[in-house]
Amino acid sequence: MTAVGLVLALGTLSPAQAGDGSWHGAGDNSDTPKAPGGSPADSGGDSGPGSIGAHIRINQSKPSSGSSTTTATSSNANWKPPVCWYEPMYTPDEYEDFIKSSYKGAQEPAASYAKKRADEDFHKGDKGLWWQVQFRNDDYTEACPVTTDNWEIWVPPAQPKADPNQLTPEILSELAYNSTKLPKPPVVLSPSPNHLKVNVGTRVKFEGNFDRVWTTASINYKGVEMAATTVATPVALRVDAGTSDADPQTCTYDLVKGNDGYTVDSKDAACNVTYQRSSGTGTYPFKASITWKVTWTDSADPDGPARQPGLPDGLSTYEQNVTVKEIQAVNR
Repeated sequence: MTAVGLVLALGTLSPAQAGDGSWHGAGDNSDTPKAPGGSPADSGGDSGPGSIGAHIRINQSKPSSGSSTTTATSSNANWKPPVCWYEPMYTPDEYEDFIKSSYKGAQEPAASYAKKRADEDFHKGDKGLWWQVQFRNDDYTEACPVTTDNWEIWVPPAQPKADPNQLTPEILSELAYNSTKLPKPPVVLSPSPNHLKVNVGTRVKFEGNFDRVWTTASINYKGVEMAATTVATPVALRVDAGTSDADPQTCTYDLVKGNDGYTVDSKDAACNVTYQRSSGTGTYPFKASITWKVTWTDSADPDGPARQPGLPDGLSTYEQNVTVKEIQAVNR
């Protein structure tokens, strides 16, 4: 969050304070990460680095499959990435300059906040850094547990007890997970989607192979250096025929590790989809989803030891409308 944003939040009470001391705001619900200053940040995509917060860098491996990608979806609907956290920002002298320049002439309650920090003498002469709250999104539509009287916290070298919202490798792993792009299943149907037939088995196969995808979130600023890497490994393909008039309606295929990655072919499997009723003048919404087992390690090395607590499985999905017709018989 920028200095201007902090002053506005304190001086105008926007975002609006919730009854539990956390912060909510108004605006859209965009999940696009914002770089410092409010501009959209590149989330890393299939190759180069992006940024989140003030100094967190996001870097992702390029998926081996040539298919298009989509942001990972958590298999746990209740899982949410961090809304906000503290990042290292200022030395005591820098913090004094920040407060005096940004809060000059501020009205209440910002004026009282600036006085509070001045009364602490900004911890000048002490070893440590001021850490400032940063937001995953700049629209403030989600509750942040940081209270308004602690937009910054003082963190000495030997901190007795860390603030629960202070940046850690675990928080970095969650931010990396939320930024991960996964390949959509490059599914090919045989017969083709527009020519499926009633009571004729539909073969489902991959056009290409998958391999694991890793994403690293890291920070290296003013002597504070930490990283976390999430590793997503494809484990299963789930096929949904899009109608109960299919046998089976859903199938799950385990992905097999080969020389060129993970793949699946339903040719010899026991659950090829067979449609039992025509789609008439409409279509059926065929869907294929890959389940990815996600682990994380507290370094930039994707081969580092897996850490706890674990992260939920990820999903990437391909959707295709299919047309199913009756086989026309010729009477003689």
